[in-house]
Amino acid sequence: MIDVPEVFARSTVEREGEAGTAWLAGLPALVAELLARWECEPEGRLLYGGVGVIVPAWRRDVGNVVLKVSFPHPGNEFEPDAFAAWGGRGAVVLHERDDEHFAMLLERAQLTTLAMVDDEDEIAAVAGRISRRLAVPAPQYLPRLQDQATAWAEQLERDSRELTHGLSHAAVEAARATVRDLAQAQPDVLIHGDLNARNILRADREPWLAVDPKGYAGDPAYDAGILLKTRALTILTTADPAAGLRRSLDIFAESAELDRERVARWAQLHAVQSAFWGRRHGFRRGRTGADRDRLIALVDGLVELLTA
Repeated sequence: MIDVPEVFARSTVEREGEAGTAWLAGLPALVAELLARWECEPEGRLLYGGVGVIVPAWRRDVGNVVLKVSFPHPGNEFEPDAFAAWGGRGAVVLHERDDEHFAMLLERAQLTTLAMVDDEDEIAAVAGRISRRLAVPAPQYLPRLQDQATAWAEQLERDSRELTHGLSHAAVEAARATVRDLAQAQPDVLIHGDLNARNILRADREPWLAVDPKGYAGDPAYDAGILLKTRALTILTTADPAAGLRRSLDIFAESAELDRERVARWAQLHAVQSAFWGRRHGFRRGRTGADRDRLIALVDGLVELLTA
């Protein structure tokens, strides 16, 4: 039986309430049952992320694997479908799945993430190459990003009207235009949906492989905005943030074989949405107070650089 880490248990209960408590109570038995069913021997220490646990294991026919069990949530529903569609192309291989329990047996990657690399050029290039490899025809039953376009437009209107903010009129209008011009009609291409550098891991079969996809169908350039938003804290504290941002955009677009202007427009929309979200809800690295205010200022700076 596994021991559920205290930090993971506490955050799960804080987020999910009684449902989280009930899920945690059954988690050790569920992990034991899945390991036995899929004929795996656990090895190494248990790991955890925001919504699930990772159990390193070994299976005779495929070698090193991990058992991933997530709290049942709509945001995780299509993760195994994305892995199945990719079949190991740019992402870890899916060996087994139990959709009822949001569980998967996956190829084991290393613990080194792309976010640990010091070279921003390499981060943008690797992420772009991964994005290109993941851009395959999407199964018809996967959720379409374009179905969220109306909600994005309404949220932008509500945020710009209700929140006190320092974003320029041009910045907000540019975000609205991206929703109008790009979000309403998107290609039926499978994208990652959360392609930040922490979700790209060193691996043995290939140099880098993606993990933790959302499994959306949409514009591959959408993922560039997620990457740049999560790299903003580093890029914007360099001596020449404007040049660094342009370079990352250029390298990602070239590596992903995407139109550079399209990549930049999606990145600008993501930044505006993040600036408004931070004002309403805070950020993962700073929920309130001075930390939140500092991050809001950084994101606002990212918005204006991307709008220029």
